[in-house]
Order: sequence, then structure tokens, then C-alpha cells
Amino acid sequence: MSTFRLARVAGLIALVILSATVAQAEPKANQLFGSKDTASRQKSQPIGFYSKGCAAGNVQLPESGPTWQAMRLSRNRNWGQPVMIDFIKDLSAYATKVGWKGLYIGDISQPRGGPMTSGHASHQVGLDVDIWMKPATNLRLSRRDREKLSSINVRAESQKSVNGNWTAAHAAILKRAALDPRVDRIFVTPPVKIEFCKTASRKDRKWLQKIRPIYGHNYHFHVRLKCPKGASGCVTQSPTVKELSKGKDGCDDTLQWWVTDYLNPPKATKPAKPAPKKKSARDFTMADLPGQCGAVLSSR
Repeated sequence: MSTFRLARVAGLIALVILSATVAQAEPKANQLFGSKDTASRQKSQPIGFYSKGCAAGNVQLPESGPTWQAMRLSRNRNWGQPVMIDFIKDLSAYATKVGWKGLYIGDISQPRGGPMTSGHASHQVGLDVDIWMKPATNLRLSRRDREKLSSINVRAESQKSVNGNWTAAHAAILKRAALDPRVDRIFVTPPVKIEFCKTASRKDRKWLQKIRPIYGHNYHFHVRLKCPKGASGCVTQSPTVKELSKGKDGCDDTLQWWVTDYLNPPKATKPAKPAPKKKSARDFTMADLPGQCGAVLSSR
């Protein structure tokens, strides 16, 4: 092989190695967004999808208010879009009408949204919030208390029903949230959905469509808001709740999935073919997010 060809091959090999090194060294989006302590100085706007996006102009929920307290302050995740902050204030005020002093608020979003270094895959656009199942009884907790205090579990050991921690106040607060037109859906532990299916009035069940069962939500419920009007960069959840429930309340689907299929899965006749592994939110780079997120990250 001629000297020219050898040099050309060596150059190609070096280019491949360099490209692989650059790709490997590309910073993860969660590290970039997790390093920001303040919101971007931009017009408030959710950008992208709940689990693949960012948030311009987030607003910080005050650590304490007349009817709420933000928990786990060390995470700095008490930031959200203005519509979310307003929703939290409204729902926490309602909680006082059913016997609670207010609400303990878990994670909303990071100052600029985006993927998180730990925990959620969603909560990236400032339109998601976790609300504790534990009734707020003390709204003067110290920062240390908010790190140590734990929520309560409302799921029975059998996993088929709620336990004694579940109260009429929980039901009233969740129903109130579901009736709010700003709310897209609410994720709860399946026994909560089952309990609602048993107790809700036959004439008043349309709101049950928004109560969506999912494992891992027995200590909190997760409220997801719709994309606000005019938020052209926000990606709407699809399929919609109505499409998921097919115009019904979703009760039959919940019982079938949770009690029959999840807790007592049928014996597989053939080895299940593993589904292709999806890229985790923690592995996202900026190239995986909407282009506008670069401006959100770089804004002062």
C-alpha cells in the first residue's frame, strides 16, 4: 500500500476515534440543567414534552405559604410554570376546607426544567407536581424537618385496596383536582382508582377519566397540567385521557390490568421477547431535547 493510502487510512481511523471520543464526552443534559440554580430570564413557556423538554421562565413556589409547604428543599425542585404555581395555591387552599391545614408539595421541576439527575423521567416542562398523601398538619416545618419527614402510604399490603390512611379528605382533594379544567391527568396508586370506582356516584363519574392508575404512587399523587393556551412549543399528551378511557371512567380497565394482569399475571406459554431498551432521560444530551432548550440553558 502506498504511503498516500496509508496516510489516508490512518486519517480516517483517527477521525472515527475522534468522533467517538467527542460523542462520549458530550455532557448529559441532566447535569447541565441540574447545575442551574435559577430560572431563565425569558417569557414563561413549557417547551417540548413532559419527559423530553425544558421550561423557560419558571416561577419558584415560595418555600412556605398560608396553605402549603415545599418539601425536600435541598433538591431545588420547587419551580414550575405560572399556571402550575397558581394551581398548587388553589388546591392547597381547598384542602383547608376538608380538614387539612394545607398540602405538602413534593417535586415540581428544576429551575429551568429539563432532565433530572435523579428520580423522575418527567417533570421536565414545569407542568407536573407530586403532592404528598400525608395531610399537612404543621406549616412551620424547618428545612431540616422537611428533609427528614416522610409521607404516608395509602395502599394496603394486599395491594388490592386502600388502607386505613386513606380518608374522605383524600378523596375530596383528588376529585377537586380532577375537576379542575387545567388538569390533564392525575397518577395514583391503582387501589386509589379502585376505591373511587367503588364509591363514586353513578351520575357523577366523568372526572374519573383523569384518575390514571400507575404503580409507585402510594405515597403521593402526581398531577399533570395541560399545555397552557398559546404555548406553541408545548407537546400535548397523546393519547388523551378520553381516548384511553374510550369515553368511560376507566374502572374496568384498571381492575383488569392491576388485579388480574399485574398482581396475578397469567403464566407465559412462550418466553417473552424483551422489548428494545429506550434511551433514559438521564442519558439525554442536548441533541435529544427541543432546540429552544439551548437558549433556556444559556439565558442569564
